[in-house]
Amino acid sequence: MNGRSIAVVLVIVGIILFSYEGVVKYRTRDTVIDAGPLHVTAEKTHTIDVPPVAGAVALIAGVAMLIGSSKP
Repeated sequence: MNGRSIAVVLVIVGIILFSYEGVVKYRTRDTVIDAGPLHVTAEKTHTIDVPPVAGAVALIAGVAMLIGSSKP
């Protein structure tokens, strides 16, 4: 990948991260009760919070790379 395509990817990722705070959601199953033949599980949904600052940094870095790559 050349510098220009990396810059475009950074701009796209920056826009996505800046607009959405919790990007990744996943579910886990935990055993609540395990007593002989009785098994009770609970399903929990987790969200990985991405701060908007991370998106802003990626967006600014991508724009800076695009501006820097356009100069001869």
